[in-house]
Amino acid sequence: MSLRLRFATSADVFLILTFIRGLAAYEKLLDEVEATPEKLTATLFPTSGRPAAECVLAFEDDAPAGFAFFFTSYSTFLARPGLYLEDLFVQPEFRGRGIGKALLVHLARLANARGYGRMEWSVLDWNEPAIAFYEAFGARRLPQWQICRLTGEALANYT
Repeated sequence: MSLRLRFATSADVFLILTFIRGLAAYEKLLDEVEATPEKLTATLFPTSGRPAAECVLAFEDDAPAGFAFFFTSYSTFLARPGLYLEDLFVQPEFRGRGIGKALLVHLARLANARGYGRMEWSVLDWNEPAIAFYEAFGARRLPQWQICRLTGEALANYT
């Protein structure tokens, strides 16, 4: 079997949305998905300006197997940008074949090549398989940090 990784293009928005929905279903958050092909195209492949995020797709023997969705963050302590992995998803039928690890390695190498100071992501506390996978990769969890988020109506209160 042949594994191929490549950056997504605007022709891939429907595939990206399929992966987003697959991840959301796994995380029991499908009702929160507001992404559409139009929104993805506008934010990932804008006609002008910088994209809001980037996406790497994984294919096994030309079959879509997974994706990694990331964007640039910044560390004031390091005074350097970082890579924030928003989503990593491998289709269930392709799991256990090294695709998730290949995506993480690809992103870590990309972060190094771009001179970034760190690579970070979040994991749901109930997702033991993902936690074990990330720790085996060498990631260190930061239990003293809690994610804070304004979204929906709470964010709209500040218009």
